[in-house]
Amino acid sequence: MTQSAPAINDPLDAFCKDTQAYLDGAAGGPLSGLTFAAKDIFDVAGHVTGGGNPDWKATHQPASETAWVVQTLVNAGATMIGKTHTDELTRGILGENSHYGTPINPKAPGRVPGGSSSGSAAAVAGELVDFALGSDTGGSVRIPASFCGLYGLRPTHGRIPREGLLEQAPSYDTIGWFARDAETFARVGSVIFQVPVPAGRPSKLMIAEDVFEAAEGAVADALRPAVDRISALVASSSPVRLSPAGLDPWAQQQDTLQSLEAWEMLRDWIDEVNPRFSYQVGERYNLASSITNAQVEQAAVVRDSVRARMDEVFSDGGFVCLPTSPVPAPPRGQSLSERRGGQSRILRFTCMGGTTGRPQITIPVAEVYGLPVGLSFMGNRGADEALMGFALEVASALAA
Repeated sequence: MTQSAPAINDPLDAFCKDTQAYLDGAAGGPLSGLTFAAKDIFDVAGHVTGGGNPDWKATHQPASETAWVVQTLVNAGATMIGKTHTDELTRGILGENSHYGTPINPKAPGRVPGGSSSGSAAAVAGELVDFALGSDTGGSVRIPASFCGLYGLRPTHGRIPREGLLEQAPSYDTIGWFARDAETFARVGSVIFQVPVPAGRPSKLMIAEDVFEAAEGAVADALRPAVDRISALVASSSPVRLSPAGLDPWAQQQDTLQSLEAWEMLRDWIDEVNPRFSYQVGERYNLASSITNAQVEQAAVVRDSVRARMDEVFSDGGFVCLPTSPVPAPPRGQSLSERRGGQSRILRFTCMGGTTGRPQITIPVAEVYGLPVGLSFMGNRGADEALMGFALEVASALAA
């Protein structure tokens, strides 16, 4: 039930200060005793979903119903203590918001937390909550999880109902969550997917050599010892090159198609309200509005080739292993050109999940210069539970 919210101790600026959304968990459920937060794109009845933009919040009414995933977690006993900051309308990957500020990354002070699920990742990494909800369109769970040293999942597209979610691009939008340990992560996952999480290992592990080569050298070197130990858990492991022609066209096609869809979702509201955007977010919508039919057709051809290639890679099952991000968390307050370059580089690593709808889990296994970096495993569509089960096995093996 909705109650008046207790004061939140928030030294990380992870939580929204302009909403008091609080939901007390049902007694006796499988998540009883756990607390969580939700990115401010999830509806909570009686509260306006702000979406990280003050003009969006000012022009929308309080939600009449609570988002399916939030209500499911509350019904299972988890208590939601508040909403967390997001990049404007989820149009970012670093976690910096010109209206509400940048949450502190407790695992990398002076560095961005990653976005757009910035506040949720910071709140979990800083132990303000046990887990937190985010969303992943172009990497917005996987990248903050990597930057903040957390477990995070981009699920199979469509596995988790998106009712009550402020969407960016529905063809790519998914709901994910963060936790500090594999056990809590799987415990939450079993409630969301409504099935037990089985322990187990894949039939084989495919190491995405071209993705490792595209990562910063220090990142690849830091991850290799964990890759070697994890490969020993699996009966068969082998290298694979996902894109012999290079990863740039793969990233560019999703950027084109996702950006156009995001523009079409909000064009009427933008035309009517003329909202305040940061320069970069406004620029992204402006560029999306001028995408031509020829660009769309070209991007669709590349998209179809990506899907065909990844179907081939997964034709015999198994998981693909790759770095979650090419870099650790960048410094806060980078120049616009630095942010643009970083975002483009990151999209090379995250576009496979969005383009093919496959699940990808990231786990914290290493550090570079004292900064967390995540390792990812991608499975075939529907392999979400198997990925979480493998994360449990990997966590146990790496702790031994």
